Amino acid sequence: MLQNQAHRASSANDEAWHIAFCVDNHYFRAMGAMLASLVANNPSRHFVFHVFAFAISADNTRRMRSIEANPNIKVVPHLVAPETFAEFAEMIAKSYYSLSTFTRLIVPATLKEQTDRVLYLDADMLCVGDLEELMAMDLEDTTALVVDDVGWETANGRDGRYSVLGLKHPRYFNAGMLYINIPVWEKNKVSEAAIRALVSNPEKLSFNDQDALNIVLDGQVRYIPVKWNYIYSMIADLKQGRQSMTPVGDARIIHFAGLVKPWIDWSGHAARELYVRYHALSAWSDLALDPAPLNHKEMRVYARFLIKRGHYACGLYWNARFLLTAVRRKLGR
Repeated sequence: MLQNQAHRASSANDEAWHIAFCVDNHYFRAMGAMLASLVANNPSRHFVFHVFAFAISADNTRRMRSIEANPNIKVVPHLVAPETFAEFAEMIAKSYYSLSTFTRLIVPATLKEQTDRVLYLDADMLCVGDLEELMAMDLEDTTALVVDDVGWETANGRDGRYSVLGLKHPRYFNAGMLYINIPVWEKNKVSEAAIRALVSNPEKLSFNDQDALNIVLDGQVRYIPVKWNYIYSMIADLKQGRQSMTPVGDARIIHFAGLVKPWIDWSGHAARELYVRYHALSAWSDLALDPAPLNHKEMRVYARFLIKRGHYACGLYWNARFLLTAVRRKLGR
């Protein structure tokens, strides 16, 4: 199922922070900026970065190796066989997620001989402060430390997502940050239960393994402050014609969830500048940002932004591109 492509992470340094990412070849550039931001804001710390992927190009392998020029950093690639999660391909086709999102389910089992705790992070994040407080937290018998997701409150004050999933506890977490207690996770067979939930009721679980983990871990997690997974919606800003970043308070990890990301050059949003600051420090710094929309969903968003800003001709052009691309995609061309 899984191949460890590199030498095993050293156990000599028990103080090393084990941090895991699950990416595809399109997300290595984004992950690179996140790695750079973690190191820049925690310069005295030793890191073991675990990178889970279905495929890793020779170029990305070379770039990851170059990061180890810093003696405080070790990068361990883990190759996952594509067929491992093939049964979920249809679920992914209906969303903007990548199949790589499911690979976080195998992180604890893979790392259980190397560390008792691992911080899983999505690649569309940036670290903007030190993580000493987070990494020193006592996990005790808790399966994982998590942060509330946002955007689920309904008119009657109930969280729509936990209601839909029938959770006993009235909270729903975002799985982009999971500080995992590996022995407890493995003892409770969390990943196996999450996969069973996904297989048994895929239509109900619109947010895939995040929904499944919320079901399985209902009452088994401890919620920590939002600053450890501060979800920032660039698209919400842009829909209101706002291109500056709104204040993020004491956030240490900013999570750019949603379709519009800070490495998109065409957004015109100030989050781009924050991303560029860390991108310039990464092993992928020579790669340009996305100059134009790459898929039909981005084309539709870009068309709407242009029209809202009064650029009607360009907006109509990109709307036509969106329609043509969407039709071709539907026809399988």
